Amino acid sequence: MSAPRFSKGVHHIAYRCRDAEQTRWFYEDVLGLPFSMALVDEVVPGLGDKAPFMHLFFDLGGGSYIAFFDQPCTAQAEQFARAHSFDRHIALEVADEQTLLECQKRINGHGVSCLGPVDHGFVKSVYMYDPNGLQVELTTRTESHEQAFGNTVETRRLLHAWQERTRAEKLERFGSAALDQRGRRER
Repeated sequence: MSAPRFSKGVHHIAYRCRDAEQTRWFYEDVLGLPFSMALVDEVVPGLGDKAPFMHLFFDLGGGSYIAFFDQPCTAQAEQFARAHSFDRHIALEVADEQTLLECQKRINGHGVSCLGPVDHGFVKSVYMYDPNGLQVELTTRTESHEQAFGNTVETRRLLHAWQERTRAEKLERFGSAALDQRGRRER
């Protein structure tokens, strides 16, 4: 039996925010994403915890959104520290390199530091941090994008070689229980 295929893509990706208005300013005024919906609830759905929060959504296009939760009663300052980009970032695609450069100029014009462009071969990107410590990447595909993403044989070969190269170090750092979770059921 094959796994179900997600045919519609991502509805939304959600993060915690420090302040709803500051987050709205960044995503709507600076990046230009439409502020599409907000709701306030007093109780966390599914958990029943009394903890008032605001949930806000910004339109990414194509029926997808980036969303944020503003819930001051459970927020901690360390949750908003800038994370290394390998730990957490979001990449938003723009149409082409000219648009990427125009976006960078607009963002810098709002007093937000926007670095790049960086050429990764298959994409070119600029980078900044939102007010919540989340790194935001704006990216555009290069001519080699389709070729890079179309070679599943090479992709699997690289994964296998990487696993062989790094397995011993990972076992030492994390242990086999953390690395070998396939087939285990949580109790």
